[in-house]
Amino acid sequence: MVRRVGAVLWRCALALLLGVQLAATAQPAAPAGNAAPLRFGILPLGGAFESRNDWEPLLADLSRAIGRPVSVLSVTSYEALEQAIQRNEVDMAFLSGKMALDAVTLHRMTVVAQVTRHDGLPGYRALLLTRKAGPFNSLRDLLAAPERWRMARGESRSVSGFIVPQLQLFLPNHIVMETRFRSELVGTHQVTALAVANGEADVATNNTADFERFRLQFPAEADRLQVIWESELIPHAQIVMRRDYSRDFQKKVQDFLVDYARGKGQRGEAERATLKSLHDLAGFLAAGNSSLLPAAKLSYQLARQSAMTSQWVNEAARQARLQRIESSYAEQVAALRDNPP
Repeated sequence: MVRRVGAVLWRCALALLLGVQLAATAQPAAPAGNAAPLRFGILPLGGAFESRNDWEPLLADLSRAIGRPVSVLSVTSYEALEQAIQRNEVDMAFLSGKMALDAVTLHRMTVVAQVTRHDGLPGYRALLLTRKAGPFNSLRDLLAAPERWRMARGESRSVSGFIVPQLQLFLPNHIVMETRFRSELVGTHQVTALAVANGEADVATNNTADFERFRLQFPAEADRLQVIWESELIPHAQIVMRRDYSRDFQKKVQDFLVDYARGKGQRGEAERATLKSLHDLAGFLAAGNSSLLPAAKLSYQLARQSAMTSQWVNEAARQARLQRIESSYAEQVAALRDNPP
């Protein structure tokens, strides 16, 4: 049984409710000229309300830099943001791996920048969390009898909340996350961590960046948790824009992002404080579509691993599926390397 939960505690429920209302009536971050607003979509890492508040100072600065309004679309799920992109309701967005890959390969968007963090690492890691005083304390116990435990995980588009744990841990141990656990709760990283901390789930997917943030926001709940597994490094998220915009405008936005928080004086300090509160970001690097090659490889590996472990009517059907996966991956890699405008 899968439960899709907006929040675990009243604090999360209130944040999500307000976030949905605000997202539906998003206003320009600053009155800049008569141009149509640049519509910015935010990947839901915490609550929608919280994410919107975190991004608004930077987007207000962006609005002033490009001379046009910037409106904010902050949603409660990956699916909601994906649908908004499909309906052409998003011009620019902060996206991770799979969603950024789909935006570029399916929805005429292009990468303009990639985020960096203060730890200097080129990525972050997926985690599995359990309670320190929970029913089991080791990864071995979890893998030995997954049907005994309640799972809290991210949506299927979440790299650290689903794709990487499925690929690097569960499928190699012949466990399909969606079907082997006693129950499932699907939500944001904040929701999954709270679910385990409050006894509503036994194990949760998460990641190093969001768990650091969780420790600051919910110290008492975080103290109840422990990490029992870490993944390999996952590349940081990207900023994507619609390819319909001119190269000059894309370059203007890219230059703003790359230069942001690198100056001296009060302005530089204020911008660095903005990024610090924004998921502890250090800044942005100029990037193109080729920065999504690691995400394409992860998606390919997951599809291939799933095909290898699934049941098929015969071996010919399995091989046909594997051939389609190989062909699709080759096309994706070629497109990303060409880095079309």
